[in-house]
Amino acid sequence: MAYDVAALEKLIEQFQKIPSIGRKTAQRMAFHVLDLTDEQAKEFADAIIDAHTKIHHCALCHNLTEKELCPICESASRDHTTVCVVEEPRDVLAMERMREFGGVYHVLHGVISPMNGIGPEQLTIKNLVERVAEGNITEVIMATNPTIEGDTTAMYISKLIKPFGVRVTRLAYGIPVGADIEYADDVTLMRALSGRSEL
Repeated sequence: MAYDVAALEKLIEQFQKIPSIGRKTAQRMAFHVLDLTDEQAKEFADAIIDAHTKIHHCALCHNLTEKELCPICESASRDHTTVCVVEEPRDVLAMERMREFGGVYHVLHGVISPMNGIGPEQLTIKNLVERVAEGNITEVIMATNPTIEGDTTAMYISKLIKPFGVRVTRLAYGIPVGADIEYADDVTLMRALSGRSEL
């Protein structure tokens, strides 16, 4: 006879819907939730509902925010003439972790991927072009992932905004710090060579 508790199974299934969470991890997460006190479980559930109802896209850059504009777009200390274009809101977090970039962002919410039925109209490309057309932006940094889709998206956007006289740059990709050249693949080596900088 199979051991089956309907509410537990439903909880496991919900956790399994999270990207990169397999059944075993989903089970561990579900059992962790069951070990919470009633108060902790309510706080956990409230945090999910709160995030889902309060967080939306920034009216300017499409990053996540609770207000009309995100804190980065609102900040007077940021360089609003330099825009870093990223695929997802989590990429903004990665860039901000460096504490080196002082400009602002534009979040595409994906990349052009005809195989998955995603075209430019499903992304926030039109909004980016409108921002550039206003004439206050001098440089757009393409920080899409180094994939075929990421490169295609970067090239597509570059062709749209270059006529406005804006400098379009791409993040340099290459050999990670601490890695050996002999283990790098050909594409990584080629990008490292073409993205080299002066010492």
